[in-house]
Amino acid sequence: MTKKDQLLELLRSYCAEDVCVAFSGGVDSSLLLVMACEAARETGARVYALTMDTVLHPKADLEIAREVLARTEAIHQVLALDELAVPEIRFNPVNRCYLCKKELYSRMLDFAEEKGVKVLLEGSNEDDLHVYRPGLLAVRELGVKSPLAECGITKAQVRMLAGEYNISVALRPSSPCLATRLPYGAKIDLELLERIDLGETAIRELGFGNVRMRIHDEIVRLEIDPGQFQKVLNHREELLLKLKELGFSYITLDLEGFRSGSMDLKIKTD
Repeated sequence: MTKKDQLLELLRSYCAEDVCVAFSGGVDSSLLLVMACEAARETGARVYALTMDTVLHPKADLEIAREVLARTEAIHQVLALDELAVPEIRFNPVNRCYLCKKELYSRMLDFAEEKGVKVLLEGSNEDDLHVYRPGLLAVRELGVKSPLAECGITKAQVRMLAGEYNISVALRPSSPCLATRLPYGAKIDLELLERIDLGETAIRELGFGNVRMRIHDEIVRLEIDPGQFQKVLNHREELLLKLKELGFSYITLDLEGFRSGSMDLKIKTD
């Protein structure tokens, strides 16, 4: 049995009744939603796509999510949440992702309960199980299901399957919480996060793929795919002008290039 068939079989079992899917508009949750809707067409169940409108996520995510939804029969619900209303989150602790995910999924589970839905699905994949992902503890504690991870589907396989389904975000770079751009222990400043979001958006509009602006006091450590370093130099003046307009004084290029979770290097996970 292929991973695709295995996943569809698992989703049919979950979709024996109505289900909720945590849907951000990223490639993982988009594949999960599209395939859950495919399974639900066979079972007659309803699929609720739950998108969180939060203060810590890039603003483009919500619009991108709506584009993917247009090709499904899912019932879309946007739920608002201010993560910084939780005092423990405000200074970006090392377990911030756990605290945030607990708030996010608790809010979704409340919605599910209102609709009489017993199962909430989320899009963690196999690769997420092998890196620092404290949010997965909240997933387990709350009983949220992770079908991609359950089937051992990696990020590369997610993108391959998303391509097979012609999902528009199949090649979209990951777009994690903006607080990942700040060191642990730094106060989360919404005005700064907005400037980071605007800066990364401007850089991507120049044709760059993976982009992270990591902030260390007054220094921006810019992470770009190494294959695009020359392009950075070609657009040097334009990049400097835009980022300085946004109030960033010192802009550096990280010679290691883009890597997910670079702020987690000194975190002990054992």
